[in-house]
Amino acid sequence: MKTFLSNTKVRRASLRALLVPVLLLGCTDLTEVPSDALTPENAFRTEEEILAGVASVYARLRSTMWGYYNLSEITTDEMIVPTRGSDWYDNGTWLEIYRQTWNANSGSALNDMNGAWSDLFSGVARSNLMISVMEQAGGSNPTAAQKSTLAELRVLRAWYYYMLQDFFGGVPLVTNTVVEQRPRVSRDSMFKFIESELIAAAADLPAVSATQYGRINKNVPNAILASLYINAGVFTKSSDEINAGAYNGCAGVTVSGGRTACQAAIDAANAVINSGDYQIETDWKANFSNTNDASKENVFVIVHSSVSGLGMNLPMRTLHYNQLSPSPWNGFATIAETYQQFAANDVRRDMWLVGQQYSFNTGQPVNDRAGNPLVFTQTIANPEQASEAEGPRFNKFPPLPGAADGDSHPNDYPFFRLAEMYLIRAEARNELNQTGQALTDVNLVRARAFEPDQPAAAGTQAAMRDVILRERLLEFAAEGKRRQDLIRFGRFVQARQFKDAQQGFKVLFPIPQTQTQANPLLDQNPGY
Repeated sequence: MKTFLSNTKVRRASLRALLVPVLLLGCTDLTEVPSDALTPENAFRTEEEILAGVASVYARLRSTMWGYYNLSEITTDEMIVPTRGSDWYDNGTWLEIYRQTWNANSGSALNDMNGAWSDLFSGVARSNLMISVMEQAGGSNPTAAQKSTLAELRVLRAWYYYMLQDFFGGVPLVTNTVVEQRPRVSRDSMFKFIESELIAAAADLPAVSATQYGRINKNVPNAILASLYINAGVFTKSSDEINAGAYNGCAGVTVSGGRTACQAAIDAANAVINSGDYQIETDWKANFSNTNDASKENVFVIVHSSVSGLGMNLPMRTLHYNQLSPSPWNGFATIAETYQQFAANDVRRDMWLVGQQYSFNTGQPVNDRAGNPLVFTQTIANPEQASEAEGPRFNKFPPLPGAADGDSHPNDYPFFRLAEMYLIRAEARNELNQTGQALTDVNLVRARAFEPDQPAAAGTQAAMRDVILRERLLEFAAEGKRRQDLIRFGRFVQARQFKDAQQGFKVLFPIPQTQTQANPLLDQNPGY
């Protein structure tokens, strides 16, 4: 079994038991302290308790696989959840997300967006608690191990804040365990905080180690920084400052050290690329399989397990009821225009299921619930009245046949892969008028997708932007990148199949009314 933490006492199979005492850390409205809440003063006095506390911070990453993931995908052209008879209607929230018709008090805001807010702030709260624990344990003369753990926790907290500002812009900045109502800080302030935390933590982090698989190492902050910098034109602005119809990348933003954000993105990507710790997998599918802990390309992942409740359930969201046991949910699909972007000779097209479908348990053809052959179509005629077989389904993270339940598929979910470092570098180089070098990076990633190689070509900087955006669709579909990419490239609110063009303020989600009612100091995003 893979080890989640280096100490053999903390393994993935026993993680749920270790999390029981820290589940009380989920107070996210910042207004009330539970009487039985854990604090640095009343707990975490043994090695086992501290390890369990650190594990609980990692455990909150799994919560991002629902709200944060779904909203990152279904708001875009990559995924749609059509209503199939009485299935997947849920008061219209799924199509509300896809069509971008939400408001601060609508169904998706009160459920999905509020859930994402709460899940991410729960990660912040757990991070803050364990940071306080480690600061008290280390005192004025911490050991190297204590410094490393503290740096690890600071990176995790920065990552939770990265996701919060990605969705909501400026949010309350909380760095201690004092529970009180706080106003939002500006998005630019959040950017600077995240940047400074990642830079400061990097020096104390360990090198990559097989015995600490899944934990933060010295490369992870650079991977996050590369993403932070390439999005600087978005992440330093409120929604009314972002040009929703133009490219909003790294150009024109100055970051630490007086560098342009584009050069900083290149520097951070190079730190990962040149580390020697990763390589582009020859088999693209190896990055997403049931055994992708062996991938040499994945940099920062959510560790999953085949233990019930500790695994991935992405296969359940998309596969048909009859394709797997336990029965999936037959929900998520894509639209025809997205599926058709994948060339027939591109190995990445295999992530989509179209045509006659088969059982993942037996390998035999399966029927729909009416007894007809189950044939997934390329098109969806009407997303409000779809049949159970309409729409291509993503199978990037294939299921584990015989899994105990829907939450026990062991595919680890990659937040960052080496391939993205090359494409971030390509994008930043293009913005610095190094279009030829940018094309080289794109084709390095693209080479493994075709046999024989089918390199992309581009002339102008604007044309190269289109090449990069398309390549990111092909390479990262179903990896939670599309919303962010479309916003950066000025295409998020454009009309597409089953969706009309919307107003630019939708590049940020509203602060859910649930949160503004709980904390009157929270002001709302423009447009809501």
